[in-house]
Amino acid sequence: MVAAAELRGSSVFLRAPWKVDLRSYTTNVFERWAEYYFTLTLAEDAGAALAGLTIQQTRGADWQFPFSPERTRAFLGEPRQEGAPIAVQASFDQERRRFSLQFPEPIPPGNMITVVLRPWHNPAQADTYMFQVEAIPAGPNPVSAAVGSGTLRIYSIDRY
Repeated sequence: MVAAAELRGSSVFLRAPWKVDLRSYTTNVFERWAEYYFTLTLAEDAGAALAGLTIQQTRGADWQFPFSPERTRAFLGEPRQEGAPIAVQASFDQERRRFSLQFPEPIPPGNMITVVLRPWHNPAQADTYMFQVEAIPAGPNPVSAAVGSGTLRIYSIDRY
């Protein structure tokens, strides 16, 4: 375990993750069993392990499509090149469209991690959906760091 960098009694990243990559291989409206892959890298000199993430929908025409937080999973690496699984605990606030994710064993600096969110089906309306991601450092009184926005395009099916 890496000791967390502290500033005025709060745990902080010295070098926070600065980019999130969002992928899905299921991108049509109402498609079932979709998986949304959020990938980020924690730098070697991050100054703290990754204790958790928040992921919040900030844009998109459909604000009601349901997620299944108990089916959330995480692993080291990136989609289609999965490494070791990582234990993750997830909750979802439907009203705020916000996921709270905690890693019981914080992820040490120098790792690439992917979190997989699973809606029961894709949104009902085609649009560009955006999700704001924040990283939470391990340690006392953590100060979260904005990582960026993941963009997901959902398409309508042309049935002609």
